[in-house]
Amino acid sequence: MFMKKTCAALLAGALLLTGCGSSSSSSDAKKDTFTVGMEAAYQPFNWQTSKKTATSVKLEGGAGYADGYDVVMASKIAKKLGKKLVVKKIAWDGLQPAVASGEIDAIIAGMTANKDREKGLDFTTPYYQSDMVMIVRKNSKMAKFTDIQQFGGYKVSGQKNTNYDTIIDQIKNVKHQTPKATYPELVVALQQKDTDGITAEQPVGNGICKANKDLTMVKFKKGHNFKVDTSVSIGLKNNTRKTAEFKKVQKALDSISQKERLKIMEEAVNRAPTSK
Repeated sequence: MFMKKTCAALLAGALLLTGCGSSSSSSDAKKDTFTVGMEAAYQPFNWQTSKKTATSVKLEGGAGYADGYDVVMASKIAKKLGKKLVVKKIAWDGLQPAVASGEIDAIIAGMTANKDREKGLDFTTPYYQSDMVMIVRKNSKMAKFTDIQQFGGYKVSGQKNTNYDTIIDQIKNVKHQTPKATYPELVVALQQKDTDGITAEQPVGNGICKANKDLTMVKFKKGHNFKVDTSVSIGLKNNTRKTAEFKKVQKALDSISQKERLKIMEEAVNRAPTSK
């Protein structure tokens, strides 16, 4: 009986030690990584690819690679933090909950800081800013429009739960279509004539039109565009702005010059997938 109890005690102790070692190892691994979430479906900011390149990063879970402007920016920030970059593909609506739960450390996904999002996230300063455009069919008369109000009476679509959907109502008498979850879905709707125009930031418009030769981008005259913040920022866990971790990410971002950021975007647009 004594022998059995002794063995049981030794076994329990071994299991306890194993458990402690595993937890410690997991904790150490997390400290050494910078885990970023993105859609991987919003080129040129981010997209999914099967190709391993100098700029792509393997998606966690073995679903190929992520590439794009956000990936390069995340890689540079991770390097400056002295950490290994981990990229997770997460649906747009799941990004904020993923930060809150600790599944990811940051959102680097072309996200604009607004009042609603700031209730659940702390944002860095913007890492990119551009102009709003409208993507239309190249052979349509909308291709020559220069004022958003010219789209009154037309069907216009945007991405769900983004500024690019809510701003549509700035157009008088517009036929505001039900938003889509992703830009690839919006492109299909436009090509199938389910909508007449889709709102986008200029870099996104450049990428979409490069990949779809039947589409073109409408740039609006000054004073005739949407009134919207087009800057994008890094989203971090709520109420962490004063922490060392937040400040390190902000410092890493600040060290990347505007000139370098523009170059990274230009290169991302040029290498974005061109097939439909």
